[in-house]
Amino acid sequence: MTDREPFRTRIKVRHYELDTLGHLNHAVYHSYGEVARLELFEAAGGLEGFREANLASVLLETHVVFRRELRAGDVVDVTCEAKFGSGKTFKMDSDIIKLDGTLAAEITCTLGLMDLERRKLVEDPRGRFEAAGADLKLLSTAE
Repeated sequence: MTDREPFRTRIKVRHYELDTLGHLNHAVYHSYGEVARLELFEAAGGLEGFREANLASVLLETHVVFRRELRAGDVVDVTCEAKFGSGKTFKMDSDIIKLDGTLAAEITCTLGLMDLERRKLVEDPRGRFEAAGADLKLLSTAE
């Protein structure tokens, strides 16, 4: 492991994202995780390489653990980092953190890279990111 912090993006909670109790609707936490994943993919580069190879990331599973409520006007940092193993899937984890350091939610996701012609997951997503020119050091803090 390195001492480097995971990728972060900042989001402000908007009034229309609230539920009837006045706090952030449960589904919006998933959306915040998606924003962080997409911004990380963009920042790491390689998306053009994926388009050329006819590949796209696909979300297979997502899980949220709610820790503290969020209300309109709260500003949060959403972290995101990839964890590659073997096989066709990889993990991406995010924390939603209030600016005072309070952990509001933890999100864990399983993703794969899909061959858009065959509609099948491809082997070795880490290798595919690397071949597409993505910055693996930005994608993951793990060595």
